[in-house]
Amino acid sequence: MYKGHRISVVTPCYNEEAGVAIILSDMPACVDEVIVVDNNSTDRTAEVARRLGARVVVEAKQGYGAAYKTGFQHATGDIIVTMDGDGTYPRGFIPLLLDVLLDENLDFITCDRTGHKSRGTGTPLRVFGNWLLGVVQAALFWFYLKDSQSGMWVFRRDILPLLDLTSDGMALSEELKIEAFTRKELKCAEVPIYYRPRVGESKLNLWRDGFQNLAFLFRKKATHLLRGRKPAPAGWRAAPSPAPANPATE
Repeated sequence: MYKGHRISVVTPCYNEEAGVAIILSDMPACVDEVIVVDNNSTDRTAEVARRLGARVVVEAKQGYGAAYKTGFQHATGDIIVTMDGDGTYPRGFIPLLLDVLLDENLDFITCDRTGHKSRGTGTPLRVFGNWLLGVVQAALFWFYLKDSQSGMWVFRRDILPLLDLTSDGMALSEELKIEAFTRKELKCAEVPIYYRPRVGESKLNLWRDGFQNLAFLFRKKATHLLRGRKPAPAGWRAAPSPAPANPATE
């Protein structure tokens, strides 16, 4: 609980037993629940997560976006914090980001890794790809982010029904930001964070995922132009019910 708000952390994982152990070892006390979405892991990700107190849910459909959407459905907190399961995002920043969200009366925060990376993070190709996708996103949707591909977000759970999230893949990251930042009724900001090297093997295919994310930006723009904005499908909307008294391991 943080200043009267329940806090959920959602983490998608595919073979991240080492990373998830690090994440869960120093989660701030203000976090009420950690939901680890096991996306067909073949290692001990689920076992490690349960042992360290996380609530594990399973998403059989492979994909970053599919896993996140399932996690959002199960989150019961007033505010959702997301981070990858590779240990890169700073858990210690969560209270600071919550302060910014609440003090500034924001609805959505996306975190910027570009200026605060520790040695060993990123490559020139990744940096260029992130920049290029940000420029294209700005040209199509009229807002610019320094880090359009960041996977750490902090947002109020009650905005989820407003967001039309369609991607089951890596493009969910940019789609979530597009949906939030282009809604005039939502107050959004980009906030810098510190970023660490990942733990374990990266699942990212730079060329494939980069081109898919680039193509998705154009499809998303075409969808907006052709059919306008629609709310999220009822099938994955976050449940409005309050947190269970005894969160179960699933």
